[in-house]
Amino acid sequence: MGPENDKNVWRKSEQYLMPVRKPERKTYSYDIYPALEIGENRIFEGTESLAAEIALHKIIIIDGYNGILFDIIKDELENILGGKGLKTCWISTSDFLRQSDVIDKITAPFTGGDDPLFGTRTTLVLEDFFDIKGLRETKPDPESDISIIIGPGAAMAGWKGLLIYFDLPKNEMQFRSRAGSIKHLGASAPADPKETYKRFYFVDWIVLNKHKKKILPGIDIFADGQRAGNPVWIKGKILRDSLKVMSHNFFRVRPWFEPGAWGGSWIMKNIKGLNKEVPNYAWSFELITPENGLLIESSLLLLEVSFESLMYLEGEAVLGRAFQRFGNEFPIRFDFLDTFDGGNLSLQCHPRPEYTRKNFGEEFTQEETYYILDTKDDAVVYLGFREDIDPEAFRKDLERSFNEKKPVEPEKYIQKHPAAKHDLFLIPYGTIHGSGSNNIVLEISSTPYIFTFKMYDWLRLDLDGKPRTLNINRGMENLFFDCKGSYVRSKLIATPRLVQEGPDWQLWHLPTHETHLYDVRRFHFQSSVEVHTDNKCLVMSLVEGQSVEVESINGLKQIFSYAETFVIPAAAGVVEIRNRSAGKAIIVYAYVK
Repeated sequence: MGPENDKNVWRKSEQYLMPVRKPERKTYSYDIYPALEIGENRIFEGTESLAAEIALHKIIIIDGYNGILFDIIKDELENILGGKGLKTCWISTSDFLRQSDVIDKITAPFTGGDDPLFGTRTTLVLEDFFDIKGLRETKPDPESDISIIIGPGAAMAGWKGLLIYFDLPKNEMQFRSRAGSIKHLGASAPADPKETYKRFYFVDWIVLNKHKKKILPGIDIFADGQRAGNPVWIKGKILRDSLKVMSHNFFRVRPWFEPGAWGGSWIMKNIKGLNKEVPNYAWSFELITPENGLLIESSLLLLEVSFESLMYLEGEAVLGRAFQRFGNEFPIRFDFLDTFDGGNLSLQCHPRPEYTRKNFGEEFTQEETYYILDTKDDAVVYLGFREDIDPEAFRKDLERSFNEKKPVEPEKYIQKHPAAKHDLFLIPYGTIHGSGSNNIVLEISSTPYIFTFKMYDWLRLDLDGKPRTLNINRGMENLFFDCKGSYVRSKLIATPRLVQEGPDWQLWHLPTHETHLYDVRRFHFQSSVEVHTDNKCLVMSLVEGQSVEVESINGLKQIFSYAETFVIPAAAGVVEIRNRSAGKAIIVYAYVK
């Protein structure tokens, strides 16, 4: 699995490329490739099998995400089809893209100018990037055995034929960007990966997702394009049926992991199957839905589909009563921050809602909590200001540190709180905060995830050897300086309240802040608990115990292990969760208020 990376010059990452077949699991421990099993022989591997399906049709539309290596797909299919004696006509949508300077002009209002991190969610659609009249005037070649139009937006040509869609996980898209093997939509050349990511987030992903949503119900074949030259594919109807099963039972997304300047050792030691030849792991993206994917398994073959596909087809079943407010946007995020034997996180805050809407075009803002999964050596969390905070002195100290590269003494301004297992620290928007070292934090949050205004970062460099970007001014514009003193201890550290109990189980409420859009509860149980969704989507994590078995009213069963995040959709109605641990199991979960 690992050495395959050496051949993949089109991607740059220490993370292993997902294997074609699911590795054997000898014990029920954390699974880095969680998948819904859908029966035998329902997923297919390789260009040969795809070409055999294509050869049955005269008109083919191959659409897909930007970042797919369409040239490789075209060359391999052409070789196979030509070898069968078939004459093919190829048309590429890239020939109909508008000039790169024109695309730069129309996207400029959304890409933030010189801001290295932030832009504004675009209002553009995919058609805006193309000579749409010319694209729609293209016709299949009647003289050829097979006519194929290929590339992002191919379905916009309006051809009637076999519709194939190539998807690409967002992490692999970023790894390809880092290798310089792909560029953002309509660009003349690859750009700096950080600049490309900003463009992806605020423009490309939005327009491509709008297009995907339109055509998803009619896709005939869905292909996972993360393995260049070796696609894995599924019939569109089977994909849609599989996503319906997920939306009415339970699911877990495929997590992915990244090193960071402050990263720690807990993930490295406790999660099997990851590349150990990295400096650390700082993050585990447990459920960051704009970037995670969902895995489907058949005869051990793995296929990944991006999370938004589930929401476009089954959003109301997933979210229940929250669908009216959030639509296709999944509102809750779970991820791990690992500072075991690592460094402190930056001291930071997140924007107020009105600031988020005005500056970034997001409908809701980043509201966090820190659930402490594990800790050691007198770990702390920085949260809230001291009673005697002087905002202007704080600003000047931060600016002096930035300009003169001199350290700040955070304790002069910010409170430090001891951190213990199962504590929940509340971080409303506008609150100064940061985890200290030697914590493994389960970050429970609203979904927006890049809007962090770092104000002090301990003078350290990023892993690329460059200073990390600070946003002192944005932070000062959003901080609540009255979040200080005794208010912090009484309002921003949750006090669990017992709300229900049975013979060998208890349900505790960990109240969040009044501004948080979600709430948090926790089950403690010895044998089993019956969980009713009440038309709410429940995001869960096993925070104590070895494993649990979840069974839906439809009879579907799955085992989830310690530290795994899983989702019980609103449409599941009722599930039973059975403890498979030697001792007590504890599950923490969040839901929209």
